[in-house]
Amino acid sequence: MVERALALWEKRDTPQVKKVVRYTMVSAISTAVSFVALLLIFGVLHLFAEVGSTIAANVIATVPSYYLNRSWVWGKNGRSHLTREIVPFWVMSAIGVVVSMGGAALARRFGIEHHLGHEVETVVVLAANVASFGIFWVLKFLVFNRLFHVQPVEALAEPVEAA
Repeated sequence: MVERALALWEKRDTPQVKKVVRYTMVSAISTAVSFVALLLIFGVLHLFAEVGSTIAANVIATVPSYYLNRSWVWGKNGRSHLTREIVPFWVMSAIGVVVSMGGAALARRFGIEHHLGHEVETVVVLAANVASFGIFWVLKFLVFNRLFHVQPVEALAEPVEAA
């Protein structure tokens, strides 16, 4: 692991590594937006149950994720193309939301089986949401790289593996 970190550090000024770092930062921002929205919607305001709150929080987080990924990570500007960029991005995001719904449902079941209070159940739902999206991190990077047509995916294989 140290060797991989050193190899990545040596390539830190390459466009590929910068792209991976920016993608990671956008993922962290999106996760934070989703996390705060879920905490407010489910934990504080009790607007929806676990699954509905998870859907709402992740839809909210997808909006800044799209714009940050498109402009900052892949350097695209101007008008977005509906069928080549927006629809595929939202489809990938929807798949992530479906997985996070599964995580929320499992968190709910865990909470019921262990008679957790709302505060602890909120922590479990938040953890399930973060874990669910972590599963798709690399897959989404590869898909988004192809989606925004900036650089061949093959050129990014080494930095993604190193990360």
